[in-house]
Amino acid sequence: MSLRRIKGFTLLELMVTVAVVAILAGIAFPSFESTIRSSRVAAAHNELIGLLNLARSEAIRSGRGGGVCASTDGATCSGSWGSGALAYADTNGDGSKGASEVALRFVTSNDKLVVTGPDAGISFDGRGRRRASTDQQITMKPSTCSPNVQQQRVFTVNASGQVSSVKEEC
Repeated sequence: MSLRRIKGFTLLELMVTVAVVAILAGIAFPSFESTIRSSRVAAAHNELIGLLNLARSEAIRSGRGGGVCASTDGATCSGSWGSGALAYADTNGDGSKGASEVALRFVTSNDKLVVTGPDAGISFDGRGRRRASTDQQITMKPSTCSPNVQQQRVFTVNASGQVSSVKEEC
């Protein structure tokens, strides 16, 4: 009698393994989607905070002003926050981006995010304070929100120019 071991898998063992992997993937996929959405919002949140801080610090540095506005092309303000945002130096101090004013940084928006904000953008004076008379808000959320998960971010720029953000449910 031979004591040789049989190596390999039977067809039944392979089918059971594939079925178990498929069931585990089906359970894990919805949770993974929620994680991807949260990561996408967190990355866009950090970019927008960076733009607002850059515009405010440029306003203070130059003593004239700066701002952030919605932009589709990175050169002009468009009012469409879903396309992207632009930080600019307000060299003439009028509170809006003119054709000759410098664009400091442009960030495109992810098409899977819904971003809304003031049409005219957010501008800062030479002391870093907000020019608008009321608090300004920018809202960012995934196009598809998970229930009972705080995936929406609301940015508020107060009168002194400070930016705060709050997580909310969609």
